[in-house]
Amino acid sequence: MSARRRPLVAGNWKMNGLRACARELAAIIAGAGELSAVELMVCPPATLIAEFAGFAGGTPVAIGAQDCHPEPAGAFTGDISAEMLRDAGATAVIVGHSERRTFHKETDADVRAKALAARRASLLAIVCVGETRAEREGGSALEVVRSQLDGSLPDGSTADTVVVAYEPVWAIGTGLTPTTNDIAEIHGFIRQRLASRFGSTMGTMRILYGGSVKPSNAKELMSVADVDGALVGGASLNAQEFLAVAGVYR
Repeated sequence: MSARRRPLVAGNWKMNGLRACARELAAIIAGAGELSAVELMVCPPATLIAEFAGFAGGTPVAIGAQDCHPEPAGAFTGDISAEMLRDAGATAVIVGHSERRTFHKETDADVRAKALAARRASLLAIVCVGETRAEREGGSALEVVRSQLDGSLPDGSTADTVVVAYEPVWAIGTGLTPTTNDIAEIHGFIRQRLASRFGSTMGTMRILYGGSVKPSNAKELMSVADVDGALVGGASLNAQEFLAVAGVYR
């Protein structure tokens, strides 16, 4: 990884977590002081953002969100705007996760609109891309990722406004992971695609890997070229496991 890019390890708690889970956040905060080389982020469900942001204020642990609505306000029952997330204390938001693309039928245009909303609200957008198993086995993984990148990233994206997360859909929560060569190929392709669209400054944009990241494979995965950290799912629900993943950057 380039010395210009500080690694980010972000935990996506998905639809998990009650107020009692603040003890896990407290344990993460307690261990964060020994991990100054890496940026740590926890993305809990929306019900916990304000409380977690209060706990984490003034610590090395940032609090992010898992989704946002493209509009700043309006008659959108049940939705939450980027501005509301910022007001609650979030500093980032995940957009375009494969579970949103699959279960909520979000398109690249939807993801781009949400990334723009994040920028409007001064939130870092963590934009997810990745292929299904059928697409990989059919030889179209690079084309799928290219299409998602082109359609999901807004014009004017910078390293300060966007992080890209490559998450092969078939590896999320399955225990399966691509080979390091597969990951290197995709991350290198993403880096080249970013540079061709946005210019050489894209060498500073972080590209995370996600998909069954855990303590037992984190060191190998994080050592791959152009992997600048991880978007961690299930392992992020346990402070010890999450810190072990981030600990590869000691």
